[in-house]
Amino acid sequence: MAATHIVSLFLPYTLSFHDVKENERRRSPSPPRLEKPSIEKRKSLMIDLPSRHSAASLFSGPTPPLTPNTAAEGFFSPSPFATESQPLKRQFSKPGDPRSLARSDADVTEWGRHQVYNQPQSSAKPLPSGSILDFARVHEEIEQQRLQKAKKRQKSSPPSRAPRAPSRNRGYGSKAWTVEDALQGNGGLTNAVRSAVDSGQIEVQWIGTLGFPTDALPSNTREQIDDHMLNEYQSEIVYVTDKDLDGCYAHYCKTILWPIFHYQVPDHPKSKAYADHSWEFYRNLNQAFADKVVASYKKGDTIWVHDYHLLLVPGMVRKKFPDAQIGFFLHTAFPSSEVFRCLATRKELLEGMLGANLVAFQTEEYSQHFLQTCSRLLTVETTGDGVQLDNHFVNVTNHPIGINPPAIQEAREAEEVKVWIKNIQERYKDKYLIVARDKLDGVHGVRQKLLAYELFLNKYPAWAEKTVLIQVATSTSEQSELLTTVSDICSRIDNAHSSLVHQPLVFLKQDIDFSQYLALLTVADVLMVCALRDGMNLTAHEYIFCQDGKASSKKHGPLILSEFTGSAAVFQDHIPINPWDYRKQADAIKTALEMDDAEKQYRYKNLYSMVMNQTGGHWAEELGRSLNRVHEEHNQRSSSAVPRLSTTQISEKYKRASHRVFIIDYEGTLAPHKTREGVPLTSPTRIVDTLNDLMVDGKNIVYVMSGRRPEEIESVFRTATGLGLIAENGCFVREYGAAAHSWEIAVDKDDVNRWKKDVKAILRYYQERMEGSYIEERHCSLIFRYERVEDQEAAMRNVGDCADQINSGCKSMRIHAVPVGKAVLVEQVDFSKGTAATKVYNRLCEQNKARELQPPDFLMVVGDDREDEVVFRWANQLAKNGTLSNVFTVSVGKRNTEAQAALTQGSTGLLTVLQKLAKISLDQTPADYFTSPRKYANLVAKRDQAISPL
Repeated sequence: MAATHIVSLFLPYTLSFHDVKENERRRSPSPPRLEKPSIEKRKSLMIDLPSRHSAASLFSGPTPPLTPNTAAEGFFSPSPFATESQPLKRQFSKPGDPRSLARSDADVTEWGRHQVYNQPQSSAKPLPSGSILDFARVHEEIEQQRLQKAKKRQKSSPPSRAPRAPSRNRGYGSKAWTVEDALQGNGGLTNAVRSAVDSGQIEVQWIGTLGFPTDALPSNTREQIDDHMLNEYQSEIVYVTDKDLDGCYAHYCKTILWPIFHYQVPDHPKSKAYADHSWEFYRNLNQAFADKVVASYKKGDTIWVHDYHLLLVPGMVRKKFPDAQIGFFLHTAFPSSEVFRCLATRKELLEGMLGANLVAFQTEEYSQHFLQTCSRLLTVETTGDGVQLDNHFVNVTNHPIGINPPAIQEAREAEEVKVWIKNIQERYKDKYLIVARDKLDGVHGVRQKLLAYELFLNKYPAWAEKTVLIQVATSTSEQSELLTTVSDICSRIDNAHSSLVHQPLVFLKQDIDFSQYLALLTVADVLMVCALRDGMNLTAHEYIFCQDGKASSKKHGPLILSEFTGSAAVFQDHIPINPWDYRKQADAIKTALEMDDAEKQYRYKNLYSMVMNQTGGHWAEELGRSLNRVHEEHNQRSSSAVPRLSTTQISEKYKRASHRVFIIDYEGTLAPHKTREGVPLTSPTRIVDTLNDLMVDGKNIVYVMSGRRPEEIESVFRTATGLGLIAENGCFVREYGAAAHSWEIAVDKDDVNRWKKDVKAILRYYQERMEGSYIEERHCSLIFRYERVEDQEAAMRNVGDCADQINSGCKSMRIHAVPVGKAVLVEQVDFSKGTAATKVYNRLCEQNKARELQPPDFLMVVGDDREDEVVFRWANQLAKNGTLSNVFTVSVGKRNTEAQAALTQGSTGLLTVLQKLAKISLDQTPADYFTSPRKYANLVAKRDQAISPL
């Protein structure tokens, strides 16, 4: 079985270093490679794993104080099942076990602050200030340091030695180490992948970092670790310098990408987002990951790159392996184009993502945002299925991730969970529990939630003595202002509503044990998620699963969910809220608490069904199937996979056919494209003669299709009497054999005039801002051309906005705007070359049936660009359905296509093939089959002249 490479910033595993004697006491046997643990063993496999959302810095300091709920902290802090070897507030899975249950949405210990494992500290020095107030001074200092170093290198002949690691990191090469469950990483991804592995769907190879600084590790130790992790844990380690990892993760991902992806544009004057040095670290780390993927890749493998830390990796790998099967999944939200364009490196990030065959998101909203962003910022054509680039198509889809129900069920059966359920129920007897667990930052809406709860208590005082909000808030050291605000709100609630016997708010500025977390979800009456933006909040999924009533008398609790979370797009029977509307939030709390049992059960049944169907394992399998499908389609369409047209094969089929149809594109196919200045295409003599030679045979029906106006294309082929014509990409059709000017229009002229009026107003707006641009009007379409604009970069920005405005604002008019070669084509959605070809073919079949003749048995379709693909698709379907026996779809040039054959010699090669077919008719068809005796005589004369001696 080919391997599936799961590429994520952090591996699910990390290391803990010990002295040799200590290691002998701690040593445990390595787990089997793919053995599934027993139920008894899995009951104890609980890990408190931070997700990708954890803010991280290797230089974190103490957090500002917050008014604690001392009694509550004392109740939740120590686990009664802690041991001497595990005295912490959190319990972890058994060391080295690769089947641990990772918390799906944990926002816990910040990287570099935990005291759980013995690991090296970073040797990276703090980065220069990113403040816009002193950026010029910092930049000047960096330049001076660079010049001084360059002078020193010139003076000293021997190479300078690498700096020694700090003394605190010495000795790690001689220490023993054990494999532990990682404290950083994406728990939802880990659980989903393990579920798919357990079911035998995939064979996984993890690629990522160990989650701690590795500069202090000597090369021989790294080799030992690499060998052990590869053989025992199917994991390949990416080593990057401490400076690159800290600069990428803490200074670019968390300071720039994470806020912008969640609509928090970092515009504070002291924000590090103004410094450009972190981008270099981000690119260095992505290149290191790409190099590791390239080194590990074998033909037939699948590569899945995960999350916003590694946006550049798909494009980097694609440069090395053009035919590789690459998928990318973004676990966070993806913002609208107005927000994403605030990134200085927006183009590089988008192009990196578009290196994948399939780009997937949590919800349809995020995938639509991505398509809109590509259209506006890259000026490329987008469809509902993906992005059309110059030489390939990138599919875009959405698959929401889920949880691993069997693993959670096994964890719920642990004795400590049952004890915590009993303890919490006794402590809060006869109280309605509203439970929440969020990271205390500007994205997860803790402040908004507390303000709404305060309003609820003030607005509905009858509930003040009955209700308790238990808010678990994992904190970050960089939110001092938010901590102060939240502390003030908590103090106000305590002062106004607390008594000796009741405390309506339990605010825990700490994380809790996983068993406590499951117990809280089980005994809760309501779960409240008020995130301002979120990818997929799996806490909601876990809450629904735990509300089945099997472990507690509490069951079917309502779910209050922010409309700005990905979970809100998945669940249909929750109570939706706008986190900025405090009054509606307060009313939603009251609605949830007063909901009757029948409605609770009805809502819960639908929610539970969604959780059980959209599991993590299902997510992994669906993504795998989608990637396999699109990769196969891309391979079939790639220019290297499309075979050359076989002249011998088409000639044999041509000879046997009794009724032939040719549908051939003009611009770029029969004739090369002309100049960009809009010079009208003239009628090359060879083209017209070749078509006339084909039409002399009465068995042949020939149509030429074009995007130009009817009068233009008719003028070009005025000497090709009776030639069938398709103009303006299917809006006009002149039947084969019809007289000149006898055009049939497929559209409603009144409708066309109405949408043209609105669209021209939009185009004129941009025309006034782009000197040199102009509008070309056709009967049923408009073309906004900008090839004469001097500033092409600014023009492309404006054109992207223009196309997006038309596509979003005029969708109801059934039109769309498509970027095409220094222009934007605005045309109707319901009419194309494909609709015209279908109409022509069906009419021919009807005519033959009326004459008691057989339908056409030979079809040749030739084109060169995106507008011809719909005709290729239609013709290929005729062959697939068995409607037509001999179908030849041919693409002229080198591009990805749905055509079954290619002609790389361009229009010259096509004319040569057509002339050979015409000669076959001349040589093998009786004279009475030809439409014109005079033309037949001319053909014979030309043939005899060609074969006569000089």
